[in-house]
Amino acid sequence: MAKICTLSEAIEENVRDGDTLAMEGFTHLIPYAAGHEIIRQNRRELFLVRMTPDLIYDQLIGVGAARGMKFSWGGNPGVGSLHRFRDAVENQWPRPLEIEEHSHAAMANAYEAGAANLPFAMLRGYIGADLAKVNPNIKSVTCPFTGEVLAAVPAIRPDVSIIHAQRADWQGNVLIEGITGVQKEAVLAASRSIVTVEEIVDELNPPSPNAVVLPRWAISAVVHVPGGAFPSYAHGYYARSNAFYIAWDKIARDRDSFTAWIKANVLAGKPEDFARHAVRRAANAA
Repeated sequence: MAKICTLSEAIEENVRDGDTLAMEGFTHLIPYAAGHEIIRQNRRELFLVRMTPDLIYDQLIGVGAARGMKFSWGGNPGVGSLHRFRDAVENQWPRPLEIEEHSHAAMANAYEAGAANLPFAMLRGYIGADLAKVNPNIKSVTCPFTGEVLAAVPAIRPDVSIIHAQRADWQGNVLIEGITGVQKEAVLAASRSIVTVEEIVDELNPPSPNAVVLPRWAISAVVHVPGGAFPSYAHGYYARSNAFYIAWDKIARDRDSFTAWIKANVLAGKPEDFARHAVRRAANAA
């Protein structure tokens, strides 16, 4: 059953050195505040899993928290490269990074297989693509009924998954609205899970048509973190900060400016400070 607790407690109890860690949220509801607390708690040897690494994994890679990453598109959305990711791959700074690249479709199917407790996922994919030549975890299977050859990839079964959502109730049930991505599958596939939310309410209102309710028995910890997805957006709460994504390109391009930003905005703060202050600044600017 979900435990309602602080962010520092949730990370301390559920994220361990060496874990396979998934932090999902497709374009919005990206759990930035949780990622910052992982940095503050100095977790190491993490194997990161995420469809689009985004800025949050650039930060985790840049501080040396990651030993590897499984992903399906490695860039700063709408801007260009993730420079800390690129520096780790090309120059092994601050440490070497093992990488395993897939397509979005393969990652989504692999999460679904993990959620269903299956050993692998299969899909009609990678046709005409070269990824299978460099990724030994892309195999093929032949359908015993039709003889069709399909792509196969290992199921994703994280030690811990972290997502952000709009609301939870006091029993620990969680409501996700808007683009739901693979958040549901990431939680159901994991041994442990943390959900940060914008609000904790007495009762979850009837959801919109495109919504998911995660039951409390599937969640390890629920944490009230207003602004916990910023600079990504939370549907119904605040917009994406495109200015921050653009600014990150310059910040992350240089090792010293990146390190200074982490010290000033992550290590020097309390768990929820960056999220709350960032959303307040965005509201004032609007």
